[in-house]
Amino acid sequence: MPTPRLPLVVTADQELLDDLVRLAAAGGTEVVVATDPISASPRITAAPMVVFGADVVVECLRAGLPRHSRTVIATRSEWPHAVDDAARRLGEVHICLLPDGEAWLVDRFASLPHADPPLARTVAVIGGSGGAGASILAGGLAVTAVRAGHRTLLVDGDPLGGGLDVLLGWEQQNGLRWPALARAGGRVDPPELLRALPQRGDLVLLSFARDESASVPSEAMAAALHAGRRARDVIVADLPRQLDDASVLALQTADRALLVVRPELRSLVGAHGVAQTIRVHRDDLAVVVRGPAPVPLPPRDVAKALGLPLAGVLRPEPDMLVAIENGKGPAYGTRGRLAGLCRELLGKLVDQPRNEAAA
Repeated sequence: MPTPRLPLVVTADQELLDDLVRLAAAGGTEVVVATDPISASPRITAAPMVVFGADVVVECLRAGLPRHSRTVIATRSEWPHAVDDAARRLGEVHICLLPDGEAWLVDRFASLPHADPPLARTVAVIGGSGGAGASILAGGLAVTAVRAGHRTLLVDGDPLGGGLDVLLGWEQQNGLRWPALARAGGRVDPPELLRALPQRGDLVLLSFARDESASVPSEAMAAALHAGRRARDVIVADLPRQLDDASVLALQTADRALLVVRPELRSLVGAHGVAQTIRVHRDDLAVVVRGPAPVPLPPRDVAKALGLPLAGVLRPEPDMLVAIENGKGPAYGTRGRLAGLCRELLGKLVDQPRNEAAA
């Protein structure tokens, strides 16, 4: 694949740089960084966009750097008066004051052409209530995708879900976890990130560490999804019911979103609230009903009660639960009900049009 041309960020302000890298990641791209005119000069022409920090604009203008048709000047604080004249002399430029201009700048980054289109199809899985089985379905989808020949990234985005590494029996597997990626601020090389994660065969896992903070910064989630989209075939994201910035990012970029619901009255009430929250961020959502139910309730009635299409039904499978307790993971066999459902869902995921937000 051709190497993508990346936008150039020129600043010596570390706090501003952190913000710009985060916003670029939210817009689906990485950046090339220069801290002064000397290092910026040979990179301007090839960059699809240049973002100058207000701290270096005057210096770069004095150095005679070439003009660029897509130039942004950004600052985190009040606008320095000395920059006004420099900005006018740069020609047609956009001024971005952070944090008010964050959404606009993310859109600018997202609008840049990509030399290599995203490859992976992404499915987000969310439980309608506690214990609904979202993690089991997410793990089953990942295992089934690998069995079908897809290079797969499984993302554990639910800090209270018990851990996908435990579900898979990977607790002792060496590799990078969320805290290490968070400390890097999302500034990582995508191939290196994937190589550093716990993996077996074509399945790569990004999960939590038991002894460190369970929070996931949005820039870390953006870096993980960016790496997965360009080096995997399938991404499965297990997301929390209480959506934070990171899970919203994963939800918005997914090609498909699945809500796992138990056919019980309290579960339906909880799932209705979760569905309403999800609909703030995306219009399309489908239901997977997981039995058994204390009172028989047809899956289609469950979906109808939530006003959502029915994606599938996960029937009771005691042998699968025993296998998980023994460290074999979900969908370890090819004939189980979970494996069959996952094959069906993956087939629809691969065949459906790609979510443009993921690009």
